[in-house]
Amino acid sequence: MDPLQIILMVLALVAIWAVVECALVMRRARGAVDHLDKTVDELSDTIEEARPVITKLDGVVDDLAPAAKQVEPLLESVTVAVDALSANLVEVEGVVRDVSAVTGAAANASNAVSGITGTASEAVQRLFSKHKNQTPALDKPAAQTPAPEAPASESSASKSSKEEEPAPAEHKYFTYDTDSPAASAHEATDAIAATKE
Repeated sequence: MDPLQIILMVLALVAIWAVVECALVMRRARGAVDHLDKTVDELSDTIEEARPVITKLDGVVDDLAPAAKQVEPLLESVTVAVDALSANLVEVEGVVRDVSAVTGAAANASNAVSGITGTASEAVQRLFSKHKNQTPALDKPAAQTPAPEAPASESSASKSSKEEEPAPAEHKYFTYDTDSPAASAHEATDAIAATKE
């Protein structure tokens, strides 16, 4: 065989192989085109189904346009209300400060009144204790009281009366049990009655 014939046979085989490959490629391309065509059909069906929804959304947006115009004045009124509320809170804070100052002054006045009444009650208590101690000396019968015989006896009597002068009354403090208020109230009244005797 001639080399030219061999080359022609090889070329014929290559040509047949190229034609078969082209046929296979075209078959695959046709399958891809069919698949793409199905996808486009499905997409177009989805778009057709979405069109009513889109028209409804368009209508809703048209309905919301006037509402959006009304929201702006509402936001302005809310801003004004918040500003007024903050101003009122500042005024309330000032009032609370004034009340705090008045309460502090009232507490100071109450403490001063408590101090004055405490001092007055101590003075009255001392007065009554002195009066109580002096009353039994006046109530003694005249027979027991020695008659003034001489100035020397008067000086000794004045010395003894100075010695008999009582010491200031002790201050008693009471504590109350918080567990039983009724019992502590009875104890307090008993203690007060005992101090009066």
